[in-house]
Amino acid sequence: MKELDDSPNPEFVVIGELLTDVVARTAQQLRYGSDTRATISTHGGGGGANTAAWLATGGATVGFVARVGDDALGRAATLELLEAGVELHVPIDPVAATGTCVVIVGPDGERTMLPDAGANANLVPSDLPDHFFRPGAHLHLSGYSLLTASSRLAGLAALDLARIRRMTISVDPASSGPLLDIGPDRFLDWIGGVGLLLANEAEACALTGATDPLEAGQVLADQFPDVIVKLGSQGAAWFKAKAEPVFSPALALSVVDTTGAGDAFAAGLLATWHSGANVATTLAAANRTAALAVSRVGARP
Repeated sequence: MKELDDSPNPEFVVIGELLTDVVARTAQQLRYGSDTRATISTHGGGGGANTAAWLATGGATVGFVARVGDDALGRAATLELLEAGVELHVPIDPVAATGTCVVIVGPDGERTMLPDAGANANLVPSDLPDHFFRPGAHLHLSGYSLLTASSRLAGLAALDLARIRRMTISVDPASSGPLLDIGPDRFLDWIGGVGLLLANEAEACALTGATDPLEAGQVLADQFPDVIVKLGSQGAAWFKAKAEPVFSPALALSVVDTTGAGDAFAAGLLATWHSGANVATTLAAANRTAALAVSRVGARP
């Protein structure tokens, strides 16, 4: 499926996963081998799709690339993004179903995810629309595209094309567990030359071997011009080589569901940074968007 609106040159290009999230919220810790009552709902999901939706809702022009299956979930997922104002290039996979993620949200709002990438895993370089890649635009790549072997060439091709077209680039490492499985050094080699790295505490530590996320941020700042480490309830920090980090506190709001908080954070940060704002203003905007995300169920605006 290729759905294009009247904006041939989006200012942001997001490449990642488009999923349906099945969110199970529990009022108590899981009882393995028995029953744990839950409230279950379905929502749009996928790291890249979530960031694209938050960017578009904030008024940015956004192009998004992923794959879906030829099924009802895929049709619903693409329609939701179109209604949010996202320009889509989402081919229908002839074999795989639309991806799904089971999200278990505990009493504290923290989520644990069981993802099935589905059709997203079959993204290939030829799926990348050439007109999305132009000087002055920004590429945001979800690390899932690189962490999944079958879509890795597409992720690497997107990075290469963005470099050739002199776009600014950001990468979200996506998830600490798969990072450790694939090997942090390999991942860092793939994303060499990226301008912005957005990692959470666990991802920053996984990439460096450090146990302190602030130490990890400093180490990563020797490899990337700008490194942002998301610190959960402590806010976020921005690192540059040979400079003191800039901290921004999280907003004190009730946490309902942390699903997609990092994706929303990325959208708030990118939109503000791309407009030319300074680091402090950019971090504050990112934390505001993340606060909106955790105050509701699901990962979308």
